[in-house]
Amino acid sequence: MTRVVIADDQVLVRSGFTMILAAEGIEVVGQAGTGEEAIAAVRRLRPDVILMDIRMPGLDGLEATRRILAEAPLTTAGDPVRVVMLTTFDLDQYVYAALSAGASGFLLKDVTPDHLVHAVRLVQAGDALLAPTITRRLVERFARSDPSCAAAHRDLAALTPREREVLVLMAGGLSNTELAAALRLSEATVKTHVTRILTKLNLRDRVQAVVLAYETGLVTPRLAG
Repeated sequence: MTRVVIADDQVLVRSGFTMILAAEGIEVVGQAGTGEEAIAAVRRLRPDVILMDIRMPGLDGLEATRRILAEAPLTTAGDPVRVVMLTTFDLDQYVYAALSAGASGFLLKDVTPDHLVHAVRLVQAGDALLAPTITRRLVERFARSDPSCAAAHRDLAALTPREREVLVLMAGGLSNTELAAALRLSEATVKTHVTRILTKLNLRDRVQAVVLAYETGLVTPRLAG
């Protein structure tokens, strides 16, 4: 059973999400109203997924996410804990910062019940929740070129020419199916390339890979749009 912690300062949001998830067999093992409580809950409960509100009193969700992911916590099954940010704005600059910090995506608080359940299961399975095209919009709006980014995220020279090509296309918003068609490869081969890119660059998922492609200058908004 997927185990979830919900961190939001609004009791009604926590209660509503808990009811929706429970009805679909997803267990909410803990709730938190502040960033500090969220950190403590993760340490104590080791959930699969954290639904983290960005704006909370005291320590906000963004800083809580940074601290949680810096500790690289594992679930009870030994997998990485995944964080999904909750926000009321679909192009919030804080969402971009959260993605850079390692969050696996974000949800709007007015998400439909079906989308909420699908999102939790998708992230728990190790996939990135955010569509690459939405990530691109965030990056185009908020990313700033920084010469230190490449060094901070390992040298892109570690990638083969094919892997760099895959990363560029990923940043352009292509799914694995579309990548396979564009490169005339099987989807299994594309998935292998994506996995190798993430491993070589020490990234959690393809959301971070897309962000990195822009931050390092491998892809620019002008070329991608």
